[in-house]
Amino acid sequence: MPSEDQVDTRGTDRDFIQSIERGFAVLDAFGAVGPTPTSAELAGATALSRPAVRRILLTLRKLGYVTDTGPRWSLTPRVLSIGRHYSAANTLVEAAMPHLVELSERTTESASLGVLDGTEVVYAARVPVRRIMSINVAVGTRVPAYATSMGRALLAWARPEVVDRVVADTVFEQLASSTITGEEDLRAELARVRARGFALAAAELEDELISLAAPVREAAGTVVGVVACSTSAGRHTPDSFRDAAAASVVDAADALSRNLGFRP
Repeated sequence: MPSEDQVDTRGTDRDFIQSIERGFAVLDAFGAVGPTPTSAELAGATALSRPAVRRILLTLRKLGYVTDTGPRWSLTPRVLSIGRHYSAANTLVEAAMPHLVELSERTTESASLGVLDGTEVVYAARVPVRRIMSINVAVGTRVPAYATSMGRALLAWARPEVVDRVVADTVFEQLASSTITGEEDLRAELARVRARGFALAAAELEDELISLAAPVREAAGTVVGVVACSTSAGRHTPDSFRDAAAASVVDAADALSRNLGFRP
């Protein structure tokens, strides 16, 4: 009989714990509803009953993840520990930070590490610069993969089944003046990204936002993240930003890949 460590951990529907799913759904809803929602607002955002949401909130309060003031609820700083544990356990984040700092210093622009999660890219690490941008970006921020340079750099070298799944699950919306809004256009752009070795997006997530991203590979060559750099239309045109920063972004991604054991 196999030991506990040898048991298949992929699980089946029988292993699925619905109450945990509902608990995370309520936590996630704080981002969609607002910082201090009522239980009724959380119920509406999660499609759960108000009694179920109330029980979940009381449990989360006892565990220290939420608190309440009258009818309104808010997250506590303890939720930050979940992200901190991820960063501490993830060698990619730790290895990326020196390269992001160097990239930001070389370009005088913000530098980020992104990873793919479903149809979205999650900012796993970031070195910001002090400038006013309308998009509020912090570690943990999620952006749609189809409308960002980070998402395209992740998808351009992903397995076909991953790309197919992301495309099938994506709801294409016109987020800015130049957003790609269809599967055919996205797949054509992914081919262009592969050909030039990096992704460039301008006025797609936001009209004033221009960004570059290049893939990061682990030892076996699989793309596990992207290094990205962003600026505003007030500082650059897409062409001038490409000329000024693309080589630095690719160099940073390649250096991080080497740190992870990748050898072309």
